[in-house]
Amino acid sequence: MSSDTPTTPTHHFIRQIVLDDLAAGRHGGRVATRFPPEPNGYLHLGHAKSICLNFGLAAEFGGTTNLRFDDTNPTREDIEYVEAIKADVAWLGFRWARLLHASDYFEVIYRCAEKLIRQGHAYVCDLSADAVREYRGTLTEPGRDSPYRGRGVDENLDLFRRMRAGEFADGSRTLRARIDMASGNINLRDPALYRIRKVPHQNTGDAWCIYPMYDFAHAISDAVEGITHSICTLEFEDHRPLYDWILDRLDLVGDDSLTEPLRAAGLDLPRSRPQQIEFARGNLDYTVMSKRKLIALVEEGHVDGWDDPRMPTLVGARRRGFPPAAIRTFWERAGVTKQNSVIGFDVLEGCVREVLDREAERRFAVLDPLPLVIENLADDHAESIPFPNHPKDPSRGTREVPFSSRLLIERDDFAEVPPKGFHRLVAGGEVRLRGVGIVRCTGVARDAAGRVTGLSATLDPDTRPGQPGAERKVKGTIHWVSARDALTAEVRLYERLFTAPDPDDDAGGGDFRDRIDRDSKRIAVAHVEPAAASADPETVFQFERLGYFVADRHDHRLERPVFNRTVTLRDSFAKAAK
Repeated sequence: MSSDTPTTPTHHFIRQIVLDDLAAGRHGGRVATRFPPEPNGYLHLGHAKSICLNFGLAAEFGGTTNLRFDDTNPTREDIEYVEAIKADVAWLGFRWARLLHASDYFEVIYRCAEKLIRQGHAYVCDLSADAVREYRGTLTEPGRDSPYRGRGVDENLDLFRRMRAGEFADGSRTLRARIDMASGNINLRDPALYRIRKVPHQNTGDAWCIYPMYDFAHAISDAVEGITHSICTLEFEDHRPLYDWILDRLDLVGDDSLTEPLRAAGLDLPRSRPQQIEFARGNLDYTVMSKRKLIALVEEGHVDGWDDPRMPTLVGARRRGFPPAAIRTFWERAGVTKQNSVIGFDVLEGCVREVLDREAERRFAVLDPLPLVIENLADDHAESIPFPNHPKDPSRGTREVPFSSRLLIERDDFAEVPPKGFHRLVAGGEVRLRGVGIVRCTGVARDAAGRVTGLSATLDPDTRPGQPGAERKVKGTIHWVSARDALTAEVRLYERLFTAPDPDDDAGGGDFRDRIDRDSKRIAVAHVEPAAASADPETVFQFERLGYFVADRHDHRLERPVFNRTVTLRDSFAKAAK
């Protein structure tokens, strides 16, 4: 875990369980957790809650966390996602104790399946997937026994071994647990443990043509890794009885014959009897996190890929400039409960502002330029003005900002007919140029259509820093860049991707695509001081009075600066949405 990871623990019910277990001496006084993503897509902000919880708890109590890929379905998995997940977890500031895969245990899981068969707790079923669903029953009606449920141990062992040998076609047979087809919990109605999939695996190649189901592999993987607290989201609560049923019958702690392949491979880990604990997943408004819908956004071209800064993916958040510390802080403050809730995206943005106010250096940029000529300076006037890189942190030093007689200011910092409370520049009025002094507007130039195209002004030399009138008061202060020295940059102005707090709400008809804000990305040409243009990719600045902007991690170059707006200086979205 990185050094800036929050160290003040937030108390919640899972933390209390861990404290009670330690006090009672359970699990040998160990705390071992795991984060087990399936490598079939990119991680999103909801996954970050689980990452922070698993790694944070283990770190607090001197324990360990494994990153384990649930790679039991090779038809949906890709090495691209494996590498992206590793990068995301590291970017969030966490370091895993071991990098593991469910596929590391395939031989152990297979032995476990054979043990269940020998115990009479599993059988080979020839029903098709549709027939299995038909036989399973409903929430109000019990299921019916498969006609193959009565097969004997020897026949089941023979069929299962032939499944492994590749004798049968995809989908023609499954290995199912023999539990209770009348159970009120549908997950216990003889669930599948293995299926036939004759496809190469990204980790094991062509070694296997049968693959374990998630529930079966999950319980065994936790036990052979020595996981003490298997933390899952609430949708797995109904799966916990199956998790316990598997562990109760296998006795992975006591049966050394099951884990012999791990010892032979040098993966002999401290086995344990883990406990599964569920918590409510993280949900944010103005966001969709369904993998199916995120895929649709990418493949249908609604966004510019998985790392589009409007996406809730961690690669998207990173490209937008969200600091990892803000994401960790957000989920820490959101808390851990069993109650599903939706948290405002503005709360996350507030955490982003809080961190960036502390971390981001300041720079000048103008997004909508209006030329301003200072008439009482020579046309070739040139000087450099020192500005602090961070007004609250003198240790960051200063930078030299070029100043000349020809400046660019923000267009909305001038008004011919100022609204009430306007304290910027007006015709004949005064304003302070940040770090320079007070100027008075002496002229307004217009084009043929009457649009203001430029301003002229005079600078009061007595109000320059260090001069007798430097403390003279005027109500407004505005920023600027030197027209001669500023560099042009592409600036991407991002808003939230959806116009509705609940894009998944189908009550009014349509679907989530109908709620996409087609103006959520706008491109502008900005003029930035040289010290901003020369920044490395992924550097975040506060463009003074405008917001926080990050140098794009892929496209930013000195010869072609590109900045993404991370967040505005204050939450204007909620007010605009009313």
